[in-house]
Amino acid sequence: MAATEGRSGTYGVLTDEAIERSRRRLGIPQPQRNPPHNYEVTWDAVRHFAYGYGDDNPLYCDPEYAAKTRWGSLIAPPTFLYTMGEDAAPKPDSETKALLKGDPFAGLGSYQAVMEFEWWRPLMLGDRCKVLQTQVGVQPKSSKFGGRTVHVTHDFLYMNGRGQLHAVRRGTWINAERHTSKKRAKEKLEQRPYTPEEIAEIDAAYAAETRRGSEPRYFEDVQIGEELPSKVKGPLTTTDIIVWHLGWGMQLTPPGVFKIAARVRRKAPGLYPPNKLNIPDTVQRLHWEPERARELGIPTSYDYGGMRETWLCHLLTDWMGDDGWLWKLRCEHRKFNYIGDTTWVRGTVVDKVQAEGRNEVHIEVRCENQRGEVTTPGTAVVLLPTRTAPVTLPQPPAPTLEGMIEHELRRFSVSS
Repeated sequence: MAATEGRSGTYGVLTDEAIERSRRRLGIPQPQRNPPHNYEVTWDAVRHFAYGYGDDNPLYCDPEYAAKTRWGSLIAPPTFLYTMGEDAAPKPDSETKALLKGDPFAGLGSYQAVMEFEWWRPLMLGDRCKVLQTQVGVQPKSSKFGGRTVHVTHDFLYMNGRGQLHAVRRGTWINAERHTSKKRAKEKLEQRPYTPEEIAEIDAAYAAETRRGSEPRYFEDVQIGEELPSKVKGPLTTTDIIVWHLGWGMQLTPPGVFKIAARVRRKAPGLYPPNKLNIPDTVQRLHWEPERARELGIPTSYDYGGMRETWLCHLLTDWMGDDGWLWKLRCEHRKFNYIGDTTWVRGTVVDKVQAEGRNEVHIEVRCENQRGEVTTPGTAVVLLPTRTAPVTLPQPPAPTLEGMIEHELRRFSVSS
């Protein structure tokens, strides 16, 4: 009944009441709706994930090679955490259930804007992983694209099976009224076929890519202003999206089709809007179905933010080598990366810092399309060994999930 009332009144409209409803969820652990794509770090799972973004690094794909590195085992790429995470939220009481029931912003368009990561230790072969999700920020803002919007920030705190904190993924999504977005969308996309010469240039860039691998990159040798060897991703095809999903999972809609999907749809029909044949299908289909994207005011299908985050990690991990450690990554998704686009992934060293036993290299990174537009700018911090000492893994700000929630709420309060 509530859903029916919402659709006839405020469904799809950004209201003050919805914003306040969302604020009441700050710091409250939110149970995971879906099981993880992977319950365990396995050779096949890691290899499928790495291949899904074009990475055949033996540190991730060859257990015999990885066993001879400083890690002593195959490890997962940094953003493999997207595929993991058994629910660590406590069973909610009736009051918490009521607080978390429904989406305050149901019917609005939701677009990933910012993603930040901090990694403290790797996920290794055989590891299991738990995740605790909590909302840490709600900020109303105005937007030229979507009129009135609200930025909602969620933390995903990951812990391995031994109770050690692995990483935090801190994401901000922009929620905007879809009808306003469609009315104000002005971006016109003009795409033309690639020439044989342009495809040859892209293929040559693929052939020229390098990986540092087992040769250490020492902190002493890095120069401020140094350019990282660029990578290319594209031209992006629907096939690329499908292969990405094989390793990444579905994330938003639960895994499974036919009877399994129908069971989920009965509980959450909003996740399966009907297509032009009136067949319910996942909301995610705008990533491979151009018609659905156009219905929402977007010229054609596009990638996921998680793909570009992973491409940036690929640039950094290939550059730093097996003995380095990617500590932090922050990126902003400012433009769509459409099917047919080619992305050049680039980075520049902007600073070197030695602090608290860490040898930090600060890097500006970006994803840039063939039109010269920067779709995703970002920053990263890589820890490198010196000629006299290996990398010491960084420590999380708090040793427990509960302590991390308190830290993150304080952090967000100060930053906002």
